[in-house]
Amino acid sequence: MITLITGGVKAGKSSRALALVQAGWTFPVSFIATAEVLDEEMRLRIARHREERARMGGTEGFITLEEPVELDRAIAQAGQNAVVDCIPMWINNLMYYQREAEFPRILDAFIKSMPRNCIVVTNETGLGNIPFDAASRRYNILLAEANRKIAGAADTVEFMISGIPLRVK
Repeated sequence: MITLITGGVKAGKSSRALALVQAGWTFPVSFIATAEVLDEEMRLRIARHREERARMGGTEGFITLEEPVELDRAIAQAGQNAVVDCIPMWINNLMYYQREAEFPRILDAFIKSMPRNCIVVTNETGLGNIPFDAASRRYNILLAEANRKIAGAADTVEFMISGIPLRVK
């Protein structure tokens, strides 16, 4: 089953994804991580996520594929069970590395290659104000488009609110 988990920042989306894996999947599970260590805060966040996966899946449970941009290639290598965390960081990386023009191709190839057991983590956009600067507005537009397309392909969509999942689809 393809599941999209969306919600606000720090709403419990990543933990929910791991809980869903633990509730019904068999290991190994490919974990596609899109974040890169760019500062101390991100280093600590990535380390916490790695530790959480190690506690849950043991030494052979999660196979981590670190891919900041070429999400289509990573998902094609993922196998039958995959977690993708997260779409907002992927879009951030596309913009940072000036590869935004590749967004439609990578997104479409990613969606076509998702395995039947796939959980995709994203952030919801559009619940706040319209950003003042053009780059932030463009980021929101790309994220909203990715969310709509992935949600359309998903069997299930959950919205996390304060750590509580709300089934949308």
